[in-house]
Amino acid sequence: MIKVRDKRYSDITGRAILYAVLVIVALYYLAPLVLMIVTSFRSMDEIRIGQLIEWPKSFSFDAWKEAWSEVQIGARDDKGLRPYFINSLQMVIPSVFISTLLGALNGYVLSFWKFRGSELFFAFLLAGCFLPFQAILLPHSVVLGKLGLSGTLVGLIFTHVVYGVAFTTLFFRNYYVSLPGELIKAAKLDGAGFWLIFTRIILPLSTPIIVVSVIWQFTQIWNDFLFGVIFSDPDSQPVTVGLNNMVNSTTGEKRYNVDMAGAIIAALPTIFVYVVAGKYFVRGLTAGSVKG
Repeated sequence: MIKVRDKRYSDITGRAILYAVLVIVALYYLAPLVLMIVTSFRSMDEIRIGQLIEWPKSFSFDAWKEAWSEVQIGARDDKGLRPYFINSLQMVIPSVFISTLLGALNGYVLSFWKFRGSELFFAFLLAGCFLPFQAILLPHSVVLGKLGLSGTLVGLIFTHVVYGVAFTTLFFRNYYVSLPGELIKAAKLDGAGFWLIFTRIILPLSTPIIVVSVIWQFTQIWNDFLFGVIFSDPDSQPVTVGLNNMVNSTTGEKRYNVDMAGAIIAALPTIFVYVVAGKYFVRGLTAGSVKG
């Protein structure tokens, strides 16, 4: 009885220590976000005479309004982050959809419709996951120029699809190889063809990995700065470039509350995606880890 009680106390103590460590780590990582949110609701008068970390005496949304639609960014006629935010939405939605669809098709072919050299093809495609952004800037600029897509949203969509399809193919291929091959063989015996099997059998089974691909691509594309600043013009720049221009191009007094509000506005979509679908991302990654 004493041994059982000691073991129970030991388990409780170990769990308490684990939770304490997790809480400390969570507070450490959340502290900058909390500081940004609190600062965005403070007026500049409070920031000047107060402390760096201080609760607002009165909450004000003026900084949010100014960051969204009033602050002058560069020489654009439209003010605030709103046009940049819209550009990012127009870029990320088709980019995520196309790259996910191509990844699903590639993974489907490489898993169930193998051809001579398919493994070599997959190896070369996989190498795209390890290419740094900087390595493809010059050749990709040449390609966009020859296609007439330089400085356009279509060019940015094309860039993110090309760079992201290696990752989505890897996700879908690793997931599909865990599916029973007998399912596809039975469908072929029943007369089902390539597209019928893909749309009626494979896609309905792909929900977990589709969620993974969508979250991964959405986060990568929305947060990208390098492609956005290199391959866009002032009318097609995404929100990350707009935020950088807003923070670094203002003159006179540094408005920390406006900068913090702008940073949160730029980060809201990715925060929302992870809060809503974060658990599905982990489930999707592990869904195809065990075969059978």
